[in-house]
Amino acid sequence: MDLSCKRLRECVRPTTWRRMISREQWRKFLDNPVVEWAMFAAGVLLLILAVVSGPIIPGPNGALMAAAGLSLILKSSLWAKRHYARLKKKRFEFRGRHIVIGEWTDWALRRQSARRRKERAKAEQSGPAN
Repeated sequence: MDLSCKRLRECVRPTTWRRMISREQWRKFLDNPVVEWAMFAAGVLLLILAVVSGPIIPGPNGALMAAAGLSLILKSSLWAKRHYARLKKKRFEFRGRHIVIGEWTDWALRRQSARRRKERAKAEQSGPAN
């Protein structure tokens, strides 16, 4: 019996003593052009599936697939990031109110940085507090 207990103690799983992949290895993997193109293609495919399956299958699956597709495209394409940043800064008028699209996205994502910017802008408008 002692031999079997000793053998069990010596068996060490690699996940318990070492990370399987480091953050640096993961970054290198994501920076690979083949992986970036695959992510972009998967994002485009998800967007197409969202448009096709949205009206056919009931439920919010189209919106979820579109969000996943857009996130993959934004992760892998500098062109899409530039256009998204430009879109976030756009203003339009709706029912007499000026609306900034970026405020909607910040509100939807509940970003802390957006709250800080809003508080800072209010503080600057009210003037210096003494």
